[in-house]
Amino acid sequence: MNNYIYGYARVSTKKQDLNRQTDLLEKKKCNEIITEKITGTKSDRPQLERLKDKVRPGDTVVIESFSRLGRSTKDLIDLVNFFEGKNVQLISLKEDFDTTTPHGKLMLTVFQAFSQFERDLIVERTKEGLKSARERGRKGGRPRVSDYKIKKALKLYDSKEFSINEVVHLTGVSRATIYRYLNKRKNE
Repeated sequence: MNNYIYGYARVSTKKQDLNRQTDLLEKKKCNEIITEKITGTKSDRPQLERLKDKVRPGDTVVIESFSRLGRSTKDLIDLVNFFEGKNVQLISLKEDFDTTTPHGKLMLTVFQAFSQFERDLIVERTKEGLKSARERGRKGGRPRVSDYKIKKALKLYDSKEFSINEVVHLTGVSRATIYRYLNKRKNE
């Protein structure tokens, strides 16, 4: 079976034209060009998801530029890692990036390092924020549900007149909390 070459082109609005991108992708002899007219800030990009479902190991995805693929640096890095993880070659024409070349492999390593660095920074900032809040006497997490609300939720649930969704809606006690107290009661 021959490896397939997909092109992916995206513009941000319905009024914008895809021709410049599709012309470049056609020159790269793409077997199929998937297009999308949707802002890059949206996480739900149906045609990109379709492309991710279609690719198989050994396939190639060609884009005009990274700005057409990712909506943020993190999103772009995640997408590059996704394609790499599926053993799919990624080529960006504008940046002259190809994951199969030494230069592309180096850039991929840099992307992965930045991705890990960003995750580590988020964890560090979260820990610092929680420590700062504790020093001010605040605790993280959801506010504790009152005993009255929990008793009411359990009583409604035990009555068998209400579904769990109705109990949640009537009392404001989360499904997880109700089940936690039901399990706790069962184990006592």
